[in-house]
Amino acid sequence: MKACLLFCLLSATLAAGVLMNSTLTGDEPPAKLLRHIVMYKFKAEATPAQVQEVIDTFSQLPSKIDTIVTFEQGPNVSEEGKSEGLTPCFVVTFRDQQVLATYLAHPAHAAYVNVVKERREKVVVFDYWTKS
Repeated sequence: MKACLLFCLLSATLAAGVLMNSTLTGDEPPAKLLRHIVMYKFKAEATPAQVQEVIDTFSQLPSKIDTIVTFEQGPNVSEEGKSEGLTPCFVVTFRDQQVLATYLAHPAHAAYVNVVKERREKVVVFDYWTKS
């Protein structure tokens, strides 16, 4: 019985310490995250190789900009026919608006924009807050 009580007390103490430590160090995930969505319609004269270069260059940003929490990309696969030529889609997640602003000003992002700017006919950017 004493061993069980000691085990429970020790477990509770350790759990409280872990909880307190993550709260104090900021290890807990934020209550919400900022999703930054970018979709492109490419110019008719953009070659498949040029489009792929845009995708590859954008996909390299998470390895160059450490403020990116998550990154996803993919082509439009909807069969509804309502994409108005927008493909591909990139979803980049950030902790807050300030970090997004830092990302937008980052030299790697500026280099990416130089790759895509002459190849896109249209760009749509949409940001929204979501629960983590």
